[in-house]
Amino acid sequence: MAIARSTAQPPPHPLTPTRGRARPWARAAEGVHEAWHKLIRSPSLFRWATGTAALVPMLALAGVIAILAVKAWPAVRYNGWGFFAHVAWNPGSSYSSPVKTGGVLHQVGASFGALPLIVGTVASSFIAVVVAVPVSIGAALLIVEKLPQRLARSLGMFLEVLAGIPSVVFGLWGALTFGPTIARDVAPLIADHMPDVPVLSFFRGPTGAGQGLLTGGLVLAIMIIPIVAATTRDLLRQVPVLQKEGALALGMTDWEVSRKVSLPWARAGVIGASVLGLARALGETMAVAMVSGAAVGFNPANLYLSFTTISATIVSQLDSAFTDGTGFYVRTLAEAALVLAVITLLANIAARLLVRKVATTTLPVGRGV
Repeated sequence: MAIARSTAQPPPHPLTPTRGRARPWARAAEGVHEAWHKLIRSPSLFRWATGTAALVPMLALAGVIAILAVKAWPAVRYNGWGFFAHVAWNPGSSYSSPVKTGGVLHQVGASFGALPLIVGTVASSFIAVVVAVPVSIGAALLIVEKLPQRLARSLGMFLEVLAGIPSVVFGLWGALTFGPTIARDVAPLIADHMPDVPVLSFFRGPTGAGQGLLTGGLVLAIMIIPIVAATTRDLLRQVPVLQKEGALALGMTDWEVSRKVSLPWARAGVIGASVLGLARALGETMAVAMVSGAAVGFNPANLYLSFTTISATIVSQLDSAFTDGTGFYVRTLAEAALVLAVITLLANIAARLLVRKVATTTLPVGRGV
């Protein structure tokens, strides 16, 4: 006789939720999930997020400039246009009672001139760019055009590692080793063999002990070479291979291909990379402070004597500026920082105009062939 099997299900455990009980929670979770996906895929949210991200750098720059301008305004009123023409850097006497001039409280005898600071900043950065840009372009061409891939990757890795070394390491190396070597072996060759004419007198004279404008400019050049070289290397890798092979087929040499094909293709980017290096050189602080000699208020008479820059002066004088009870010394440093910001902005604007003028993707293959 067949035994009838029961189809009844056992009752659920009291602690186990049934389908009916779990369904509202599942529906709520699905609704939240769908709402979140609609939100993140919304075009309005994307426009809002990208617009905010674009405004943050601009607002940060405007905020920094505005704060510097507010802090420096009393110093601007007191120093006037003489701040850009005078060479004296005298915070005044802290033993006398402060006085007011034109409503600005300051120490007796306070007189500040930023001409040596501006000259030192521009001159050291100019030396750095003049030395670093040709070396960087040559290194990038060698890595991309000539070296095997394995060796090129290794050299590229070293470039990136060099870019990440802290500036204080470069400064200590420049003060202990590089600067004395320049003063002993390189500077005498330039000073002794330079023609004795007034135009070239800046390259003649005592070579110092290794802390000076030449050492500072070369240390800055070594610091910005990785930035310019790595960017130029990446740009040269994007040059179409067919154009280079076509130029070689037309009878061009490797140098002509680099000069007439590769570099014109990437020249706008190379200018941009050079501006990045220039900005690094203009704002560099610790390395310059360690190899410059910190000659505040002194305008170097030749290429080898001590100098100073705006950023090095700020970092070296800030502690003593806080001891000024009137606060005028700190406001003067804020004015110097504002001048440095303006110089950097002007350099970037000029570079952007130059990039816009020379930017092109047309390869001049065949010109003059």
